[in-house]
Amino acid sequence: MGLSERWGEIRGGFQRSFWIANGTELFERLAYYGLQAVLAIYLHERLKFSDEQTGLLQGVFGFVVWFLPILGGALADRFGFRRTLSFAYFILSVGYFLIGSITADWLAPVRAAVPLYWVVFVILMVPALGPGLVKPVVAGTIARASTDSVRGLGYSIYYTIVNIGGALGPLLASQVRGHLGVESVFYMSALFSLAMFFATVSFFREPPLIGVKQVQSVGATLANMVLVLRNVRFVAFLLIFSGFYMCFWQVYVALPLYVRRFVDPNSPIDALISIEGMGVIAFTVLVAWAMRKVRPLTSMAVGVLITGLSWLLLTVSGSTVFIAATLVGVAIGEVTQAPRYYEYISRLAPKGQEGLFLGYAFLPIAIGYLVGGPLGGSLVHRFGATSNPAAMWYVVSLIGVVTAAALWLYDRFIGPQTAAPELVAR
Repeated sequence: MGLSERWGEIRGGFQRSFWIANGTELFERLAYYGLQAVLAIYLHERLKFSDEQTGLLQGVFGFVVWFLPILGGALADRFGFRRTLSFAYFILSVGYFLIGSITADWLAPVRAAVPLYWVVFVILMVPALGPGLVKPVVAGTIARASTDSVRGLGYSIYYTIVNIGGALGPLLASQVRGHLGVESVFYMSALFSLAMFFATVSFFREPPLIGVKQVQSVGATLANMVLVLRNVRFVAFLLIFSGFYMCFWQVYVALPLYVRRFVDPNSPIDALISIEGMGVIAFTVLVAWAMRKVRPLTSMAVGVLITGLSWLLLTVSGSTVFIAATLVGVAIGEVTQAPRYYEYISRLAPKGQEGLFLGYAFLPIAIGYLVGGPLGGSLVHRFGATSNPAAMWYVVSLIGVVTAAALWLYDRFIGPQTAAPELVAR
């Protein structure tokens, strides 16, 4: 096929709803990662929560964000993509606005009547509901609103947009925090989300169903959860892999607390966090080529090991150069394991249940945040009381190393043996 024919195929292969959904996803990711970059700073420095309270609040927030996509797909099928997506952006705009308003005068009566911790806890749960609805809608729209010949390209566009948002969100948040104050970051996220609500209502049209699709109810989704959790081998893999995200989420939990408290109280750590997202964009193709003949589980173990060992750089120095090197290492570890992770789950699933099992790929991400959030806060507190707070990174690194070893043992004694994957043209 010539270049002009392929270009024509691409131009005609995507419906308008594809571009609208992905366009809104860019701003949703800007809003989400902007919040993530400054949330620890806001909770600890502005609201004066302890390290442990900060980590716990972040952990529960992250767990809800990443657990809900398991149910979000069923809700989107039940209520329709357009309705679900517009509701998600509306609830996000309200939630982000409320987070920024926690210190506002109009919420003073609430703060006086209820302990601040529980005020923040409840408010954080509002925007936590949004991403779990956005993700399955955007992914489902790509499937429905693109032809077979360009669908793989469609998912590549989606993945690129997510990473661009992950890279630019922290940079933008740092600029807003520096010039307007940390609360303004949440107002910015609220404004982005509200704009995407109006864009969805005004321009997004329900993509057509492909063939005959059976809409799964939420009840059926919960019943399937029992089915999935009865697969001991699969559950064991998910629990082991949660260790990777216990390490990874320290980028947003322990790292900001550590740097601002023990290295430089004025550090623009929220801007530096963007290095991880940029690293993902820069190294994805190169790492995919380098690991193309490596078995999925081996590739995952290597990626987890790289991420775990990268944290050891912070035991040498907390300077900007070493922070940047650590984040680049974390990014390389992420792109080494991430594509093979989903491939492996599809192979681990029983025949005919691949889609069902892939829906639970978010579970280790959620568990990793639920455990990693409180863990990060506790490490900063405990090691901060010693003469060597940097020693906390030995613990974070050890989690990565143990997880990589557990994946190797799982592959040898529990998991199915799979042949080296063939390189697939995309």
